[in-house]
Amino acid sequence: MAIQNLLIIGCGSIGERHLRCFQKTGRAKVIACDNNLECLKKIQNQYQVDICENWDAALKNPQISAVVISTPAHLHVPMAIRALEEGKHVLIEKPLSTSLNRVEDLIKLRDQNNLTAVVAYVLHFIPAVQAVKDFLDKGEFGKPFHIVASGGQHFPFFRPAYRDTYFNNHETGGGVIQDGLTHIVNAVEWMAGPSHSIYCDASHQVLDGITVEDTANMLGRNGDTLVNYSYNLFQAPAETTITVHAERGSIKAEFKKQRWSILPLKDEDWTHFEAKFEERDSLFISQANAFIDTIEGKKTRMASLEEAIQTQRTILAALKSFKTGTKQSP
Repeated sequence: MAIQNLLIIGCGSIGERHLRCFQKTGRAKVIACDNNLECLKKIQNQYQVDICENWDAALKNPQISAVVISTPAHLHVPMAIRALEEGKHVLIEKPLSTSLNRVEDLIKLRDQNNLTAVVAYVLHFIPAVQAVKDFLDKGEFGKPFHIVASGGQHFPFFRPAYRDTYFNNHETGGGVIQDGLTHIVNAVEWMAGPSHSIYCDASHQVLDGITVEDTANMLGRNGDTLVNYSYNLFQAPAETTITVHAERGSIKAEFKKQRWSILPLKDEDWTHFEAKFEERDSLFISQANAFIDTIEGKKTRMASLEEAIQTQRTILAALKSFKTGTKQSP
């Protein structure tokens, strides 16, 4: 089995998770890179990995075959371009960016150099989401015409340092629209195709020490499918549900209950199916394995650059709609 020499650029919360989960695959030798030496030393001691502070110099190491970019979102594209220029495969943390600047360069470099370049939309690896996607693709219930996606979490519990991170600034990828909601938008577009129009209302409601929005309601149209999104980062339950109403029945993915369900029009009650995963890390381990599989030429559920660019268009339209109070087209 080939071992990938993997550079993790950015070793904050999500970067550390990527590092840990790639190690658990047994298919990667990991090098940690960050400009915070104190953070690097902690990572080195805890995970027994090599470290470096200069990511651009590290990219010139011919032994490194792939890169995970988990820095603030505004840095993703320029770093990914440099990695592709140096012949490295790339996994880019979500969202792809905070703009659409140079995203076409990513596609061009990926194709010219025959490299893998994908984006870490980890909901693709939640078993319930996978099951609903597969069921919809089979077409048993016909076309989806209405999707309701709602959820959230208590952000201070999961990310207690949120005030001092990228999250407190739209320019670095902050706010619930670019952070939490982007996952849900990408999952819905994966199921129902690209968004064609967006109307978004959002607000800073509760979270202390920030000014960006922590709550968003959004109406979307994905072709013939109408979509209703609702998401916040202060609610007590950490749960998300995506319900799809199609011509001949309804399908539902419940993240917290780790199950998916169907209700044909002729039935009165839902039929539930287990869709278990052991812990949150297991989703990222699945994603890490899928990234390596993609490098090896296998078909996987990884979010492609094209899918991530489409989601980026939708998120930018949502931000513009929120700021202007008008419906937007991605």
